[in-house]
Amino acid sequence: MFESMRKRVDNEADIETIIGRNTALTGQIQSGGNLRIDGQIEGGVNAAGDVIIGESGNVIGDIRARSLVVAGSVTGNVEVSGNLSIYATGQLVGDVRVKSLNIADGGVFQGRSEMAVHDSGAGTPQPAV
Repeated sequence: MFESMRKRVDNEADIETIIGRNTALTGQIQSGGNLRIDGQIEGGVNAAGDVIIGESGNVIGDIRARSLVVAGSVTGNVEVSGNLSIYATGQLVGDVRVKSLNIADGGVFQGRSEMAVHDSGAGTPQPAV
């Protein structure tokens, strides 16, 4: 499951912006495409595409993206329209709102999660009797 996600977003040709290991930024990042963070970000990230937090990456701030892979550290709330994957080396402290959530053995998640409701076309849910 994680391998397919890794292949999809780790393809460097698909990544428009890379924040390098020796780079530290303060402020809000806006991206119209895919973004990889291997450095330090203090502020929010808002990306129309996928975001990868590499093993050396550290984000302090909220993240909004299509999908998110956390192999480093995130402290902040996360909202993704697709999948959130926390790898064995990853740590996320904050509340998340996602369509799907995957946490590898060893990965850390501390917070609340809210999953998007899948519309099965079955109509309005009825209360249990």
